[in-house]
Amino acid sequence: MPDTAVRPREAGSRPQPRRPRLDSRPAQRARRNLSAYGFLIGAVVCFAFFSWYPIVREVIMSFQKTHLGTTSWAGWANYHRIFADPTFWQAWRNTLEFTVLALILGYAVPFFAAILLNELRHARGYLRVLVYLPVMLPPASALLLFAYFYDPTYGLFNHILSALHLPASQWVQSPGTTVPTVAMISVVIAATWMNMGGATLIYLAALQSIPGELYEAAELDGAGLWSRIWHITIPQTRLILQMLLALQIVATMQMFVEAFILTNGGSGTTTISVVNLIYQYAFALSGASNYNSASALGVVLMLVLATFSGAYLWLSRERG
Repeated sequence: MPDTAVRPREAGSRPQPRRPRLDSRPAQRARRNLSAYGFLIGAVVCFAFFSWYPIVREVIMSFQKTHLGTTSWAGWANYHRIFADPTFWQAWRNTLEFTVLALILGYAVPFFAAILLNELRHARGYLRVLVYLPVMLPPASALLLFAYFYDPTYGLFNHILSALHLPASQWVQSPGTTVPTVAMISVVIAATWMNMGGATLIYLAALQSIPGELYEAAELDGAGLWSRIWHITIPQTRLILQMLLALQIVATMQMFVEAFILTNGGSGTTTISVVNLIYQYAFALSGASNYNSASALGVVLMLVLATFSGAYLWLSRERG
Protein backbone atom coordinates (compact mmCIF):
# COMPACT_ATOMS: atom_id res chain seq x y z
CA MET A 1 0.00 0.00 0.00
CA PRO A 2 1.28 3.51 -0.71
CA ASP A 3 2.45 5.46 2.22
CA THR A 4 -0.21 8.14 2.87
CA ALA A 5 1.11 9.41 6.20
CA VAL A 6 1.83 13.08 6.47
CA ARG A 7 5.54 13.62 6.22
CA PRO A 8 7.17 16.15 8.52
CA ARG A 9 8.39 19.34 6.91
CA GLU A 10 12.01 19.15 5.95
CA ALA A 11 14.38 21.22 7.99
CA GLY A 12 15.16 24.58 6.45
CA SER A 13 12.12 24.67 4.21
CA ARG A 14 9.91 27.76 4.44
CA PRO A 15 6.14 27.70 4.45
CA GLN A 16 4.56 29.10 1.33
CA PRO A 17 2.92 32.48 1.99
CA ARG A 18 -0.82 32.42 1.78
CA ARG A 19 -2.10 34.62 -0.98
CA PRO A 20 -4.68 37.15 0.16
CA ARG A 21 -8.12 36.47 -1.10
CA LEU A 22 -9.23 39.15 -3.51
CA ASP A 23 -12.63 40.43 -2.60
CA SER A 24 -14.35 42.14 -5.48
CA ARG A 25 -17.40 43.29 -3.59
CA PRO A 26 -17.75 47.11 -3.91
CA ALA A 27 -18.80 47.59 -0.29
CA GLN A 28 -15.62 46.08 1.12
CA ARG A 29 -13.47 47.93 -1.39
CA ALA A 30 -15.12 51.17 -0.33
CA ARG A 31 -14.55 50.30 3.34
CA ARG A 32 -10.85 49.79 2.69
CA ASN A 33 -10.66 53.19 0.96
CA LEU A 34 -12.84 55.00 3.49
CA SER A 35 -10.02 57.21 4.78
CA ALA A 36 -9.05 58.22 1.22
CA TYR A 37 -12.65 59.16 0.45
CA GLY A 38 -12.82 61.13 3.69
CA PHE A 39 -9.77 63.23 2.78
CA LEU A 40 -11.13 63.71 -0.75
CA ILE A 41 -14.53 64.88 0.49
CA GLY A 42 -12.89 67.27 2.95
CA ALA A 43 -10.74 68.81 0.21
CA VAL A 44 -13.72 69.16 -2.14
CA VAL A 45 -15.83 70.81 0.58
CA CYS A 46 -13.03 73.26 1.45
CA PHE A 47 -12.48 74.18 -2.20
CA ALA A 48 -16.21 74.53 -2.80
CA PHE A 49 -16.79 76.73 0.25
CA PHE A 50 -13.65 78.89 0.18
CA SER A 51 -12.80 79.02 -3.56
CA TRP A 52 -15.62 78.06 -5.90
CA TYR A 53 -18.51 79.70 -4.03
CA PRO A 54 -16.74 83.11 -3.77
CA ILE A 55 -15.94 82.96 -7.50
CA VAL A 56 -19.55 82.21 -8.45
CA ARG A 57 -20.82 84.82 -5.99
CA GLU A 58 -18.45 87.43 -7.42
CA VAL A 59 -19.62 86.78 -10.97
CA ILE A 60 -23.26 87.09 -9.91
CA MET A 61 -22.62 90.33 -7.96
CA SER A 62 -20.87 91.86 -10.97
CA PHE A 63 -24.21 91.83 -12.84
CA GLN A 64 -26.26 93.21 -9.94
CA LYS A 65 -26.97 96.62 -8.44
CA THR A 66 -27.59 97.24 -4.76
CA HIS A 67 -29.38 100.37 -3.60
CA LEU A 68 -30.68 100.94 -0.06
CA GLY A 69 -30.47 97.24 0.69
CA THR A 70 -32.40 96.26 -2.45
CA THR A 71 -30.60 94.14 -5.05
CA SER A 72 -31.65 94.23 -8.70
CA TRP A 73 -30.27 93.04 -12.02
CA ALA A 74 -27.98 95.61 -13.68
CA GLY A 75 -26.67 93.73 -16.71
CA TRP A 76 -23.39 95.11 -18.02
CA ALA A 77 -23.71 98.48 -16.24
CA ASN A 78 -20.94 97.73 -13.72
CA TYR A 79 -18.56 96.72 -16.50
CA HIS A 80 -19.38 99.87 -18.47
CA ARG A 81 -18.66 101.93 -15.37
CA ILE A 82 -15.24 100.47 -14.65
CA PHE A 83 -14.14 100.66 -18.31
CA ALA A 84 -15.20 104.33 -18.41
CA ASP A 85 -13.14 105.12 -15.31
CA PRO A 86 -9.74 106.64 -16.29
CA THR A 87 -8.20 105.14 -13.16
CA PHE A 88 -8.99 101.66 -14.55
CA TRP A 89 -6.48 102.01 -17.38
CA GLN A 90 -3.90 103.69 -15.14
CA ALA A 91 -4.23 100.82 -12.66
CA TRP A 92 -3.63 98.23 -15.40
CA ARG A 93 -0.65 100.19 -16.67
CA ASN A 94 0.85 100.34 -13.18
CA THR A 95 0.15 96.65 -12.60
CA LEU A 96 1.89 95.64 -15.82
CA GLU A 97 4.77 98.00 -15.01
CA PHE A 98 5.14 96.44 -11.57
CA THR A 99 5.02 92.94 -13.07
CA VAL A 100 7.77 93.70 -15.61
CA LEU A 101 10.02 95.34 -13.02
CA ALA A 102 9.38 92.53 -10.55
CA LEU A 103 10.40 90.01 -13.21
CA ILE A 104 13.62 91.90 -13.94
CA LEU A 105 14.57 92.08 -10.26
CA GLY A 106 12.52 89.51 -8.40
CA TYR A 107 13.01 86.76 -10.99
CA ALA A 108 16.70 87.21 -11.73
CA VAL A 109 18.03 88.15 -8.28
CA PRO A 110 16.89 84.94 -6.50
CA PHE A 111 18.34 82.79 -9.29
CA PHE A 112 21.80 84.35 -9.13
CA ALA A 113 21.64 84.43 -5.32
CA ALA A 114 21.03 80.67 -5.42
CA ILE A 115 24.00 80.19 -7.77
CA LEU A 116 26.19 82.18 -5.39
CA LEU A 117 25.05 80.16 -2.37
CA ASN A 118 25.58 76.94 -4.29
CA GLU A 119 29.19 77.89 -5.01
CA LEU A 120 30.03 78.70 -1.38
CA ARG A 121 31.75 76.11 0.74
CA HIS A 122 31.48 77.75 4.17
CA ALA A 123 28.59 79.25 6.17
CA ARG A 124 26.10 78.09 3.54
CA GLY A 125 23.48 77.17 6.14
CA TYR A 126 23.69 80.54 7.90
CA LEU A 127 23.37 82.39 4.60
CA ARG A 128 20.28 80.35 3.71
CA VAL A 129 18.64 81.44 6.94
CA LEU A 130 19.67 85.04 6.27
CA VAL A 131 18.17 84.97 2.77
CA TYR A 132 14.95 83.33 3.95
CA LEU A 133 14.53 85.57 7.01
CA PRO A 134 12.44 88.29 5.24
CA VAL A 135 9.86 85.65 4.23
CA MET A 136 9.27 84.82 7.89
CA LEU A 137 8.45 88.44 8.70
CA PRO A 138 4.81 89.55 8.45
CA PRO A 139 4.40 91.57 5.21
CA ALA A 140 3.08 94.61 7.09
CA SER A 141 6.11 94.64 9.42
CA ALA A 142 8.58 94.31 6.54
CA LEU A 143 6.89 97.10 4.57
CA LEU A 144 6.74 99.41 7.58
CA LEU A 145 10.48 98.85 7.95
CA PHE A 146 10.97 99.91 4.33
CA ALA A 147 8.67 102.89 4.88
CA TYR A 148 11.14 104.01 7.56
CA PHE A 149 14.07 103.43 5.18
CA TYR A 150 12.32 105.48 2.46
CA ASP A 151 11.45 108.44 4.68
CA PRO A 152 12.82 111.60 2.98
CA THR A 153 13.80 113.25 6.28
CA TYR A 154 15.39 110.60 8.49
CA GLY A 155 15.33 107.48 6.31
CA LEU A 156 18.32 105.17 6.05
CA PHE A 157 18.57 105.31 2.25
CA ASN A 158 18.86 109.11 2.13
CA HIS A 159 21.54 108.97 4.84
CA ILE A 160 23.48 106.55 2.61
CA LEU A 161 23.08 108.88 -0.38
CA SER A 162 24.21 111.81 1.74
CA ALA A 163 27.31 109.88 2.87
CA LEU A 164 28.12 109.21 -0.80
CA HIS A 165 27.60 112.93 -1.61
CA LEU A 166 24.60 112.12 -3.82
CA PRO A 167 21.32 114.05 -3.94
CA ALA A 168 18.52 112.78 -1.72
CA SER A 169 15.36 111.24 -3.16
CA GLN A 170 11.70 111.35 -2.24
CA TRP A 171 11.45 107.58 -2.93
CA VAL A 172 7.82 106.48 -2.60
CA GLN A 173 6.69 110.11 -2.41
CA SER A 174 8.23 111.02 -5.78
CA PRO A 175 5.83 112.47 -8.36
CA GLY A 176 5.02 110.36 -11.39
CA THR A 177 7.00 112.21 -14.05
CA THR A 178 9.04 109.31 -15.44
CA VAL A 179 8.35 105.76 -16.59
CA PRO A 180 9.02 103.78 -14.51
CA THR A 181 8.51 106.14 -11.62
CA VAL A 182 10.86 106.25 -8.65
CA ALA A 183 7.94 105.33 -6.42
CA MET A 184 7.23 102.18 -8.45
CA ILE A 185 10.90 101.14 -8.41
CA SER A 186 10.94 101.63 -4.64
CA VAL A 187 7.89 99.40 -4.26
CA VAL A 188 9.49 96.73 -6.45
CA ILE A 189 12.71 96.77 -4.38
CA ALA A 190 10.72 96.26 -1.16
CA ALA A 191 8.64 93.46 -2.72
CA THR A 192 11.76 91.71 -4.06
CA TRP A 193 13.46 91.80 -0.66
CA MET A 194 10.32 90.41 1.00
CA ASN A 195 9.71 87.49 -1.35
CA MET A 196 13.07 86.38 -2.75
CA GLY A 197 13.85 83.88 0.04
CA GLY A 198 11.39 81.19 -1.03
CA ALA A 199 12.41 81.32 -4.70
CA THR A 200 16.10 81.26 -3.75
CA LEU A 201 15.70 78.04 -1.75
CA ILE A 202 13.75 76.41 -4.59
CA TYR A 203 16.46 77.36 -7.08
CA LEU A 204 19.14 76.14 -4.69
CA ALA A 205 17.46 72.74 -4.37
CA ALA A 206 17.26 72.50 -8.17
CA LEU A 207 20.94 73.45 -8.55
CA GLN A 208 22.06 70.79 -6.09
CA SER A 209 20.34 68.12 -8.19
CA ILE A 210 22.51 68.90 -11.24
CA PRO A 211 25.26 66.27 -11.66
CA GLY A 212 28.68 67.69 -10.87
CA GLU A 213 30.20 65.76 -13.79
CA LEU A 214 28.59 68.20 -16.21
CA TYR A 215 30.43 71.16 -14.68
CA GLU A 216 33.69 69.21 -14.49
CA ALA A 217 33.46 68.30 -18.17
CA ALA A 218 32.68 71.92 -19.07
CA GLU A 219 35.67 73.16 -17.07
CA LEU A 220 37.93 70.67 -18.84
CA ASP A 221 36.66 72.02 -22.16
CA GLY A 222 37.57 75.54 -21.05
CA ALA A 223 34.05 76.85 -20.45
CA GLY A 224 33.85 79.98 -18.33
CA LEU A 225 31.36 80.84 -15.61
CA TRP A 226 28.76 82.45 -17.85
CA SER A 227 29.10 79.68 -20.41
CA ARG A 228 28.47 77.03 -17.73
CA ILE A 229 25.43 78.95 -16.48
CA TRP A 230 23.99 79.36 -19.98
CA HIS A 231 24.66 75.84 -21.29
CA ILE A 232 24.30 73.74 -18.11
CA THR A 233 22.56 75.54 -15.26
CA ILE A 234 19.68 77.12 -17.17
CA PRO A 235 18.83 74.03 -19.30
CA GLN A 236 18.97 71.75 -16.26
CA THR A 237 16.63 74.01 -14.26
CA ARG A 238 14.36 74.96 -17.15
CA LEU A 239 11.20 73.40 -15.69
CA ILE A 240 11.68 75.13 -12.32
CA LEU A 241 12.36 78.44 -14.07
CA GLN A 242 9.19 78.12 -16.14
CA MET A 243 7.04 77.19 -13.15
CA LEU A 244 8.30 80.04 -10.97
CA LEU A 245 7.93 82.47 -13.89
CA ALA A 246 4.24 81.63 -14.19
CA LEU A 247 3.68 81.78 -10.42
CA GLN A 248 5.47 85.11 -10.13
CA ILE A 249 3.48 86.70 -12.95
CA VAL A 250 0.21 85.60 -11.34
CA ALA A 251 1.37 86.84 -7.92
CA THR A 252 2.68 90.21 -9.10
CA MET A 253 -0.47 90.91 -11.08
CA GLN A 254 -2.29 90.80 -7.72
CA MET A 255 -0.01 93.32 -6.00
CA PHE A 256 -1.85 95.10 -3.19
CA VAL A 257 -0.22 95.30 0.23
CA GLU A 258 3.03 96.90 -1.03
CA ALA A 259 1.33 99.95 -2.55
CA PHE A 260 -1.28 100.05 0.21
CA ILE A 261 1.34 100.48 2.97
CA LEU A 262 4.21 102.24 1.20
CA THR A 263 2.25 104.73 -0.91
CA ASN A 264 -1.03 104.93 0.99
CA GLY A 265 -3.03 102.89 -1.48
CA GLY A 266 -1.35 104.07 -4.65
CA SER A 267 -0.14 107.64 -4.05
CA GLY A 268 -2.76 109.13 -6.36
CA THR A 269 -2.31 107.18 -9.58
CA THR A 270 1.45 106.66 -9.40
CA THR A 271 1.49 103.13 -7.99
CA ILE A 272 -2.18 102.19 -7.77
CA SER A 273 -2.73 98.62 -8.93
CA VAL A 274 -5.82 96.75 -10.09
CA VAL A 275 -6.32 95.15 -6.66
CA ASN A 276 -5.87 98.55 -5.00
CA LEU A 277 -8.61 99.88 -7.28
CA ILE A 278 -10.85 96.94 -6.31
CA TYR A 279 -10.33 97.89 -2.67
CA GLN A 280 -11.16 101.53 -3.41
CA TYR A 281 -14.34 100.55 -5.24
CA ALA A 282 -15.46 98.30 -2.40
CA PHE A 283 -14.49 100.34 0.65
CA ALA A 284 -13.00 103.76 0.03
CA LEU A 285 -14.27 105.35 -3.19
CA SER A 286 -16.05 108.67 -2.52
CA GLY A 287 -17.05 107.43 0.91
CA ALA A 288 -19.55 104.93 -0.54
CA SER A 289 -19.19 101.18 -0.95
CA ASN A 290 -19.76 99.71 -4.39
CA TYR A 291 -19.24 95.98 -4.13
CA ASN A 292 -20.80 95.40 -7.55
CA SER A 293 -18.22 97.46 -9.44
CA ALA A 294 -15.48 95.89 -7.33
CA SER A 295 -16.82 92.44 -8.26
CA ALA A 296 -16.85 93.39 -11.96
CA LEU A 297 -13.22 94.50 -11.79
CA GLY A 298 -12.35 91.30 -9.91
CA VAL A 299 -13.95 89.24 -12.68
CA VAL A 300 -11.92 91.11 -15.30
CA LEU A 301 -8.70 90.43 -13.37
CA MET A 302 -9.67 86.78 -12.96
CA LEU A 303 -10.28 86.40 -16.70
CA VAL A 304 -6.91 87.98 -17.53
CA LEU A 305 -5.06 85.66 -15.14
CA ALA A 306 -7.06 82.64 -16.35
CA THR A 307 -6.16 83.47 -19.96
CA PHE A 308 -2.49 83.75 -19.08
CA SER A 309 -2.55 80.50 -17.08
CA GLY A 310 -4.31 78.66 -19.90
CA ALA A 311 -1.79 79.96 -22.44
CA TYR A 312 1.07 78.91 -20.17
CA LEU A 313 -0.32 75.39 -19.74
CA TRP A 314 -0.88 75.08 -23.49
CA LEU A 315 2.63 76.25 -24.37
CA SER A 316 4.30 74.10 -21.70
CA ARG A 317 2.40 70.89 -22.42
CA GLU A 318 4.38 67.82 -23.37
CA ARG A 319 4.67 67.33 -27.10
CA GLY A 320 4.99 63.92 -28.62
